[in-house]
Amino acid sequence: MPHRISTHTEPGTPGWGSIALLAAAAGLAASMVYVHAKKREAEQANPAQGQVIEVDGVRLHYLERGEGSPLVLLHGNGLHSDDFALSGLLDEAAESHRVIVFDRPGFGHSERPGDTSWTPEAQARLIYKALRALGVERPVIVGHSWGALVTLALALDYPRYVRAMTLVSGYYYPTMRLDAPLAAAPALPLLGHVLRNTLAPLLGRLMWPALARRMFGPAPVPERFARFPAWMSLRPAQLGASAAESGMLMSAAARLSQRYGELRLPIAVLAGCDDQVVSAEAHAVRFHKDVPHSDLQLEEGCGHMLHYAHPDAIMAAVARLEVGARAGYAHIPGWAQQDTGATLH
Repeated sequence: MPHRISTHTEPGTPGWGSIALLAAAAGLAASMVYVHAKKREAEQANPAQGQVIEVDGVRLHYLERGEGSPLVLLHGNGLHSDDFALSGLLDEAAESHRVIVFDRPGFGHSERPGDTSWTPEAQARLIYKALRALGVERPVIVGHSWGALVTLALALDYPRYVRAMTLVSGYYYPTMRLDAPLAAAPALPLLGHVLRNTLAPLLGRLMWPALARRMFGPAPVPERFARFPAWMSLRPAQLGASAAESGMLMSAAARLSQRYGELRLPIAVLAGCDDQVVSAEAHAVRFHKDVPHSDLQLEEGCGHMLHYAHPDAIMAAVARLEVGARAGYAHIPGWAQQDTGATLH
């Protein structure tokens, strides 16, 4: 008679499925230990360099440099205030301005309470209150990438407060982003919590060089960007903040873009012609057509990280806006009257 091979296991003996589950659980546990060790290491190596202000129970970290008229810098998704320091924009701006650079909620050393949906409007409200508490009046705001949405929300919700704004590499309309669903995964309620505490930081670190090439391309990644503390951006809480902002990107742009007709302040729009993250044609050029009093500047050979390649171009745009604001910007409907208004929201 032919021999039969039995797949029956003795009672109490784990099957292959159980062994695989145990191995997976052990792997996740090990990765969690490693991730939190790297988190502690990153925070010890990169302590807060600025000051902290508490607004509505939220602790916001910010850097302040220089003297002169106020200029506020708002960073993009996944980064924090170190990005403006490394790019050279902070130092260049501080030569002629009082510059304030916030870590937006959930990034760098700023808190992001989970009981709030941190839309651009919610962040704008928090930053507005922080600036007023710091005695900042009539600032020019420079927003990069996701920070441009917060800048727009500030200008739309507090039109008599913001003096002018410079939008750099912004995403202004709800165009499809193929990377958005994957990037938003770590924000999911249960699975996201597991991912951002285990696998997502490890995958993020493996993908970091490729992501940097995409952000800077077609220009090479500058050597100084190697000093950016990658593990500060890969900490579980900051990954959660980044994922949440990726998830709300299209809805935020759809909502804000319905209000662009309200904009009456001086605006400069800068973008890299070859931006591989946000299409300059679909966003910067379209925005300029919808807001024709804006000043559009496209830089050849530049990608998404325009502030590294041309911080001088950004500061030149700021200077033009300030000169125009002092002259009253008579060519902008309502601007001359609005600029003299004393009532603040």
